[in-house]
Amino acid sequence: WCNMLQETKNIQIGELIVDLSKRSVITGNTEVTLTNREFEILYLLASSQGRVFSKEQIYDLVWEEPYPGDYNIVMSHIRNIREKIEQPIYIQTVWGVGYRFNKNLSSGL
Repeated sequence: WCNMLQETKNIQIGELIVDLSKRSVITGNTEVTLTNREFEILYLLASSQGRVFSKEQIYDLVWEEPYPGDYNIVMSHIRNIREKIEQPIYIQTVWGVGYRFNKNLSSGL
C-alpha cells in the first residue's frame, strides 16, 4: 500500500481531484477537509477504481494493523467521506462485500 502511494500523485475523476502530495481533495472548486484516515480511504478507493475492497481489507491497508472486527469504524469513515465530498456517486456500496470507487466515472488521468 505504501509503495502504491509513492507511485501515484494526483487522481482526477469528474470534478473530484485527490492530490496526494498536498493531501488535499477538491470537488468542483471547493477544497474539502478530510481527516487523515478519510483521505487514505478515499485515495485507496480512487486509485483502484472499480476494485471492490471489503471492510477488512480497507482497515488492514489504511490502519496497517489486523482488523478488529468492528464494522462501524470503516462504515463511519465512508459515511463521513460521502457527506464531505457531497457526491455519493463516487463511493459505491457492494452489498455483502464492501466498497468500491465508481468505475463508470470519467478519469482525468
